[in-house]
Amino acid sequence: MNRHGFLTAAVIAPIAAVMVVSTAHAQTSASPDKLVQSAVEGVITKIKSDPETRSGDLAKITAVVQREFLPYTDFGRTTRLALGNTWKQATPEQQKKLQEQFTALLVRSYAVSLSQLRDQSPKFTYKPAAAGSNANDAVVATRVLNNGDEMLIDYRLQRGANGWKIYDINMMGAWLIEVYRKQFADIVARDGVDGLVAYLTKHNARP
Repeated sequence: MNRHGFLTAAVIAPIAAVMVVSTAHAQTSASPDKLVQSAVEGVITKIKSDPETRSGDLAKITAVVQREFLPYTDFGRTTRLALGNTWKQATPEQQKKLQEQFTALLVRSYAVSLSQLRDQSPKFTYKPAAAGSNANDAVVATRVLNNGDEMLIDYRLQRGANGWKIYDINMMGAWLIEVYRKQFADIVARDGVDGLVAYLTKHNARP
């Protein structure tokens, strides 16, 4: 994590590579593990096949993340779970701003991470989805091998009317929602809901 308490690009990089989904290959009706596999192969192929993204153009990579990643996630659910009781206390306008800024934070983090991975060739293996809290919740475990380093990453997905969507990740023993829940709670306790909105907005505005 950086000095502002957010996950750094180096930590998020392998997550980003696995989570981004290519609409050309992924199907919402696919099983959770197949969906994650499509995400991996789709994004790596797309980044490496485009000269601008391969050269590290962050704006172009961000556009890829927004176009290819967001349709296959449920960031609304991610935001609600990360905020916990704060979400219920926030006004509709505050909720709108919080979801927008949290989404922007994640998209920007993934884009920065992908720009660092564009010249690398990570290899992935997938395990069949394990049952989560119910039949509509599943966890997919992946093994990422990159330049001799191995990482084990778990993905939590929920099945809704539009199929499975990724909404949480476990890396190095910490689920993403849990990490942000603690950070957000500390900021809200100190500065209130508007303070969290302002903090996220300021963080996202940094070049």
